[in-house]
Amino acid sequence: MSQDKLLTVTTTILALWIILIITWERLSPYRKGLSFFREGFWIDLVWYTLIQSYFLKILIFDYLIAPVQHNFNWSAIQFVKDWPIAVQVLFFLVTHDLYIYLFHRFQHSNKVFWRIHEAHHSGKEVDFLSGSRSHIVEIIINQTIEFAPIILLGADPAVVPIKAMLDAMFGMFIHANVNVKLGKLKYIINTPELHLWHHANYQEVFHANFATKFAVWDHLFGSAYDPGHPPGDKPENWGLGYEYPKDYFLQHAFSVKRFDENKLLKYKWFKRYYNLRPALLSALFKFWKKDNSQVNITHQPEILKTTLTPHQQEEILQ
Repeated sequence: MSQDKLLTVTTTILALWIILIITWERLSPYRKGLSFFREGFWIDLVWYTLIQSYFLKILIFDYLIAPVQHNFNWSAIQFVKDWPIAVQVLFFLVTHDLYIYLFHRFQHSNKVFWRIHEAHHSGKEVDFLSGSRSHIVEIIINQTIEFAPIILLGADPAVVPIKAMLDAMFGMFIHANVNVKLGKLKYIINTPELHLWHHANYQEVFHANFATKFAVWDHLFGSAYDPGHPPGDKPENWGLGYEYPKDYFLQHAFSVKRFDENKLLKYKWFKRYYNLRPALLSALFKFWKKDNSQVNITHQPEILKTTLTPHQQEEILQ
């Protein structure tokens, strides 16, 4: 299968998965009453999912991995190139997931690295899209370590889009606001049942449930928190125990220097910046509304007068 066709297939599967998850959240929510356009929805969709992902893909593949690949000879260690594609995908899924588990656990115990991870925990309303909220430095570290071995160890080019698709599907699933129980499979496969506890604002789970795809790591290394005890027990609070900026750029600035977003509003320059995008969106909406109004009232009769003959107009009126 060509790369273009594979990309079309993986994109289609991902789109169908998104539709399924959204429908699932509406029909069987884990947390009832959560709005689809919840707080931070547009930041997560526009800035983290679309803009940040687009530019980081270029940075990671073209400016970090590619120079290493072209300037060094990796042929001696390309031991995966003759494996079946399915085995390659499984190998990188498991090894990278173990790395993510260990790095994730480290981030929760290290003050410096917590600064680049707290953004991921800042959402007070967790759903399928909230998993995309991750600090730019965290993404650069994790995705470089994820995809560099795939390329440098000689894996089939198909492995990258397939693994990227599975990453996105798993990420949406474990953060999804869906009420699902997998029985004993939860000891192997991670689920929202486990991961939504990890995002809860409770001391008991701050150092628990670090796994992303395979919950087995938490059980092997003693960091699992099972929400099934007592049965039906669910968290009530999500997010951080302290105030966190709502703006994308301020969220990144907050990881370097702590500040009170509300106190900064007393400065005119900051207030202008803070209200810039809402003002632009409002102006754009007003312009669109005005433009459509003019088309409907003014331009349409003008077009009718100039493009229809008197005979045609009489036929329409009859």
